[in-house]
Amino acid sequence: MRILSLLPSATEIVCALGYGEQLVGRSHECDRPTWVTDLPICSRPRIRVDVSSNEIDQSVKAIVAEGLSVYEIDREMLRSLAPDFIVTQTQCEVCAVSERDVEQAVNEWLGGQGEIISLNPNRLEDVWADINRVATALGNPRNGEDVVAALRARMAAVEERAARNESKPRVALIEWIEPLMAGGNWMPELVEMAGGKNLFGKAGEHSPWLEIDALGESDPDVVVVAPCGFDLDRTRHEMPPLTARPEWKALSAVKNGRVYLTDGHHYFNRPGPQLVESLEILAELLQPETVEAHHRGQGWMPL
Repeated sequence: MRILSLLPSATEIVCALGYGEQLVGRSHECDRPTWVTDLPICSRPRIRVDVSSNEIDQSVKAIVAEGLSVYEIDREMLRSLAPDFIVTQTQCEVCAVSERDVEQAVNEWLGGQGEIISLNPNRLEDVWADINRVATALGNPRNGEDVVAALRARMAAVEERAARNESKPRVALIEWIEPLMAGGNWMPELVEMAGGKNLFGKAGEHSPWLEIDALGESDPDVVVVAPCGFDLDRTRHEMPPLTARPEWKALSAVKNGRVYLTDGHHYFNRPGPQLVESLEILAELLQPETVEAHHRGQGWMPL
C-alpha cells in the first residue's frame, strides 16, 4: 500500500494509525514525525511565505480572487510516486492543496487510479470522524476507534482537571496577526475545555476577522497568539506591528503579563493527534497555578 499525504495533520493521522511505513510522499509542510522530512515533496505554495503576515494575507487574497488554490501539486512527482491513497482536505483552500486540484491531477496523471481520502474538520468531532475515515479507507476501522478513544481520554483528563479551578479567564485566541483574525473551528472548544471563556470565534465556523477595537473593548484576561503556519520564532518575529499599537498596550492581559505566543504551526492549526497537546498547552496557560508547564519553550512562551 502506497500513501501520499498532502497536509501535515493527515501525515500525523496516518502515522498514529500505524501506517507510517506506507507513506511514499508528503506535502511541503509535513514535518512530524521528523523522519517524514526524508520523503519526496509533492506540493508547493504559489506565493512567497517568507514575507510578513500582512504581505502573505494580501497575496492569498489576490490568488484566491483569481480562482486559484494557494498551493499546487507537483504532477510529475505524483505520477512517479503512483500512490494508492491520497489524503487531502476540503476544509480550507488556504491550508493545503485543494481537493479539486488533487482530483484533476489524479485523473490527468494517474488515469483516475488512486483513491482520494478527503478530510473536512470543522470542530473536534469532525477530527475524530476524519481519523476513523482514514482508518476505514486503509482497511482497519477498529484501529481508528482505538486511536480516537485514547485521544479522547487524554483530553477528558485535561478537561476534568481544568474544571476543578474556580477561575475561568476570558480568552482571546488570535490565529493571524496582521490583519487580526480570531481562532475558529475547533479552537473555541479547546479554550472552553482548558477552563477558559472564549471571546471570539464560534465552534464549527471558520476563523473570523477581528478588529483591534473589538479586542480592546472585550479586554481579555489572557491573549493566546497561535498563527496558522508559524512556529514560535516566526510568531515572535511577527508581533511588533501589533504590540506597537496603543490599543494593544492598553489591554489588561498585556499589563498583567498574560500574553502567550504559541507554535500554531505544529499544534493548534493541525486538526489531528496534536490537538491533544494543544489542549494541554492551553491548560498550562489558563490554569498556571495547578497545571505544570511541560510545553514551555517548545509549544509556548510568554511575550
